[in-house]
Amino acid sequence: TIGLEDDVDLEALVNDMNSSFESLYSTYSVHAEAAPLLQNGQPHRSSEHTHSHSHTHSHPTSPHQRLRRSQPMHILAVRRLQEEEQQYRTSSLPAIPNPFPELCSPAGSPTLCPGSLPPSQPSGKYIIKIFSEDGMGKVVEIPADMTARDLCQLLVYKSHCVDDNSWALVEHHPVMGLERCLEDHELVVQVQASMTSESRFLFRKNYAKYEFFRNPLSFFPEQMVAWCQESNRTIPPSQLLQTFLNSSSYPEVQGYLYVKETGRKSWKKLYMFLRRSGLYFSTKGTSKEPRHLQLLADHEDSNIFTVISGRKLHNAPTEYEFCIKPNKVRTEQKELRMLCAEDEQSRTCWMTAFRLFKYGILLYQNYKIPQPRKALISHFSTPVRSVSENSLVAMDFSGRIGRVIDNPVEAQSAALEEGHAWRKRSQRMNTLGSPSPLHPSSLSGVIHVTQLWFHGRITREESHRIIHQQGQVDGLFLLRDSQSNPKAFVLTLCHHQKIKHFQILPCEEDGQMFFSLDDGTTKFTDLIQLVEFYQLNRGVLPCKLKHPCTIVAL
Repeated sequence: TIGLEDDVDLEALVNDMNSSFESLYSTYSVHAEAAPLLQNGQPHRSSEHTHSHSHTHSHPTSPHQRLRRSQPMHILAVRRLQEEEQQYRTSSLPAIPNPFPELCSPAGSPTLCPGSLPPSQPSGKYIIKIFSEDGMGKVVEIPADMTARDLCQLLVYKSHCVDDNSWALVEHHPVMGLERCLEDHELVVQVQASMTSESRFLFRKNYAKYEFFRNPLSFFPEQMVAWCQESNRTIPPSQLLQTFLNSSSYPEVQGYLYVKETGRKSWKKLYMFLRRSGLYFSTKGTSKEPRHLQLLADHEDSNIFTVISGRKLHNAPTEYEFCIKPNKVRTEQKELRMLCAEDEQSRTCWMTAFRLFKYGILLYQNYKIPQPRKALISHFSTPVRSVSENSLVAMDFSGRIGRVIDNPVEAQSAALEEGHAWRKRSQRMNTLGSPSPLHPSSLSGVIHVTQLWFHGRITREESHRIIHQQGQVDGLFLLRDSQSNPKAFVLTLCHHQKIKHFQILPCEEDGQMFFSLDDGTTKFTDLIQLVEFYQLNRGVLPCKLKHPCTIVAL
């Protein structure tokens, strides 16, 4: 038999559910109240129910007894809920997530049987294939609720990389020539559902993903950002990001863009306005009057993509092409809104503003959330060499026993003397024809091959492509072999969204080979030492080396 206390427990459990759950299943609540509850074969009365509630608190029972005797009695309501569930779960709508998945777990909830509450998030595993820059792929099995950020962390862990919040998952459409970086909060399974069989996910660095939070003025030129209400009023630099993130403010990005006409190969130059409500163009010059504005695309059901090889595929007037693609479109290129900017800075401004209007404060949360995690794993990402250097002391072994050199002047002279001794020893070994394979002088010419920023024999155009893909932020760099001089190397550096190349030439002094970037003024024994120096000092470069272009094989 089922006691009065059991029904009170069930009602208390339902009452504890939050308001969103009650509003979502309001029909279920009405049916549940209308359905008669059987208690020892008799209909339930409200007076008895109230009395039992006070009786329950005066005589509590153990959790084991409650779980053993408690059973759901809303039989008719459960049947109606199952019928409504079939109506909710159509082909066009996703399954409604359950805010209390722990209560619906058969192992963790003996009180509720399966079917008495709505199902949790889509269960099961999904197969995702990820490709690296070298074209190799890796198949991973992920749950339905895994975000792009979580998948990047998984790939970083499996590939033994450093998680610096700059890795990104890229949605790549080779047929349409489009690609974009997924936002950290996007569900990978949902994005894959909108992709074709030719499309793929790429795993690569993207240093510009949140760079606009650190340096917003370089992303939003003053002449392109203004208030919607007043055409001549610009936004103060100190309030730039707050204006975009605050939903009650009305900023806009304005300027000329080339727009590809639908169904034709020609492009038309129009004055555009990007607002929270969508992207508009003026039918009369630069007029902002509502009767002259026409909607071109909205944010809600679209994503913004970078166009690859736009000049070849779409006969674009410039190289700075981007595209607004509706989520429902898979292969129909006539549904794409092809746009083209005058330069890289304006294209970056349009695309960054589109992301801010679409996601708002979510982007700032994605930017801030990984910061505490880095503090937890900082001791893993610290270079091993810095730990060992902290424990090094100067020692003198000339006497019978060793002693620690406390005088810093004496320690420095001892280090110089030891360095000269090593150099003489290496020269003597070179004359004998058998240098030590572990000596630094024999490794200075090849040690850079092990570094992630060294890309070997790639062309100038290939280095440009890699810089473009990984963000075009200040200090983004790579090293490669020189095509004109087989003994030299080239430093490719990005500054102010422009790519510059600096030749590294070998030079010889006292029989030893050095590398120099400034015609011998500053010399380095190997390329690693050169890179470490310019990471700390700008020297002759326009900026310090900050972000290495990294390609990791999965």
